[in-house]
Amino acid sequence: MDESKSTARFDEFTTIDWMADTARSRAWHKEEQQQTQRTWWGAAYAGITPWAVVGVSGVVIGVITALISIVTEWLSDMKLGVCAHGWWLNRKFCCWQHDSAEACAAWRTWDSAMGVQSAVVRWTMFVALGTVMAATCAQLVRSYAPLAAGSGLPEIKAILGGFVMDGFLGAWPLAMKSVGLALAVGSGLSVGKEGPAVHMGCCVGSVVAQRFGRLRRSAAAMREVVTASAAAGVAVAFGAPIGGVLFALEDLSTRLARRTLWRSFLCALLATVSLQAMDPFWTGKLVLFQTAYPRDWRFVELPFFALLGVFGGVYGGTCVRLNLHVARFRRRHLRDHGVMEAAVLALATGAVAYANRFTRRDMGELLGELLQECKDGMPHALCTQHGVGWALLGATVIRAVGTVLAYGCRVPCGIFVPSMAIGASFGRLVGVLAQSLQQTHPTWRMFAHCAPDSPCVTPATYAFLGAAAAMCGVTKVTVAVVVIMYELTGALSFVVPTMVVVMVARVVGDAVVEGGVSEQLVLLNGLPLLDDADIDAVSQLSVEPGRARLPVAAIMRPVDDVVVLPLAALSRAALDARLDDAARHDVRGFPVVDNDHDLRLVGYASTEAVACVRARAAGTSTDVVSLTDALGPSPVTVRPHMPAETAVEIFCKLGPRLILVTAEDGAHLLGLLTRKDVLRHIRAAAH
Repeated sequence: MDESKSTARFDEFTTIDWMADTARSRAWHKEEQQQTQRTWWGAAYAGITPWAVVGVSGVVIGVITALISIVTEWLSDMKLGVCAHGWWLNRKFCCWQHDSAEACAAWRTWDSAMGVQSAVVRWTMFVALGTVMAATCAQLVRSYAPLAAGSGLPEIKAILGGFVMDGFLGAWPLAMKSVGLALAVGSGLSVGKEGPAVHMGCCVGSVVAQRFGRLRRSAAAMREVVTASAAAGVAVAFGAPIGGVLFALEDLSTRLARRTLWRSFLCALLATVSLQAMDPFWTGKLVLFQTAYPRDWRFVELPFFALLGVFGGVYGGTCVRLNLHVARFRRRHLRDHGVMEAAVLALATGAVAYANRFTRRDMGELLGELLQECKDGMPHALCTQHGVGWALLGATVIRAVGTVLAYGCRVPCGIFVPSMAIGASFGRLVGVLAQSLQQTHPTWRMFAHCAPDSPCVTPATYAFLGAAAAMCGVTKVTVAVVVIMYELTGALSFVVPTMVVVMVARVVGDAVVEGGVSEQLVLLNGLPLLDDADIDAVSQLSVEPGRARLPVAAIMRPVDDVVVLPLAALSRAALDARLDDAARHDVRGFPVVDNDHDLRLVGYASTEAVACVRARAAGTSTDVVSLTDALGPSPVTVRPHMPAETAVEIFCKLGPRLILVTAEDGAHLLGLLTRKDVLRHIRAAAH
């Protein structure tokens, strides 16, 4: 990857100065206390507002997710047929009085609804409707909210890392993410709604918080709301409120204070309760693939579990690598053909997927079937032994290829549930083979502890563990995946096997590709993200081979390339010229020195403060403008020989927008360093 491409979108983001934002927030809080100290309701309002915002956001996220689930299920069923009682009813609502859709006369396949019996008609309608849905989704996204395309997780990571992307968390991306998500998943593309649900949740939190001035003007408060909303998005996607909070902690946010943790917990809880109250599937379950396992696992099954972990790691690493190649091809050749690409992908996916009885189904419904234990009298195909192995292998291959090609196209798309479906298909296949092996050779030593009158191997548990392994292999998330899978099943006894497969998948996946799909897309899409991992990356760099540490002087921006302002030696015209130059280069502040020759550092002034001083000077008779009133809090300064990793740690821990580099005497300005400068150097060194 070219270094310029790995930083291509830096200009779309502005950097938050967490130190300055904290100082402003404290000043506003002190002012509010002085204004409200006479009234108890003023103090109560100030304290309740952040909690009310995350609470309302959680409820709205739960309601929107329920509506998306209802519409998605209806669109998925529409490709297979129509209800005679009303076209607006999906198969489950149409046949709610029947145990199975096959025994329901009110549900008609498209050929029977047209008065013919033809597999060609069923195949044609399945493919055609899926193609129309995908094309419609891509067209809506392109016309109204291009930022709603993709999963949104890489951008969310950058935003929570201290950068602002205008419009990404607005109302239009929220609307198109919600509508487009139902169309994209219903079309049959190998995409999921779980990743985009995080973006949708963050949009809800941002839109709600923007209605309150005390939150809107504080970047830290907004980050708390967005983090809590992201946790709620994961919670409703998997029906796992605790897993959602842990996912936000482990994968999304680089800084999570205890207060943010509690607000994330509240937001995830209320979102889950709202989803449960609406009961979109009429089953009492939060998601279609929620299940339970009454049996325990046996120690002799650990080799099979380890095999599932190896598969999850290999699949995850290979999927990420191949998807990056597809993304580069898409960027070079399909940038202006997003609608056509989505339509062709949906057409090809539908044409191939219809031939397999498992890939023909909605992925959430398929996961529910794969994770369900076979019992006496169960009608579904997994409980028969005729050709189920080949069908599962075919479903694994079809979904894997479809996911590699579809993830990242110009529709809202996630990769979590497709990966889980792929892992569950392979896991179920391994479980069927292990069960067949035990039934064929019950006297083998490894099966000696199996009771002859009860099942020894439960294929559904292998599907469950395979889903966890594949999800970890793609995302490289470990603790949150274990908790999410536990919340899905309630199988406390399977926590240890889940940890085993997740750890094996993580180790194998790291050997194939470093970092999960979100981290790789951050680099591919040129997004700014500086976290603790970059401290180690910088510590391994050096100016010359064999030199121990890279100094700040090697990566700083020299003073000759920096716009500086003298404290009291600029005329109005000269100041206007420098302000105009700063506006052209998107400069947000200036180091202030005593004069342009000595460059003795006085302080730092933001562009807004300098503009205010200039406006006040317009009404005076003097031509020289003094910037004393524009100086802000003392900036962070370092010496040029300080190790670069120490400067990166300052950025990560304290969060300043920039660091000024002064001479050893601490007085003369030599240059400055920003987070983007550090990232440019790291990514340039990597290439």
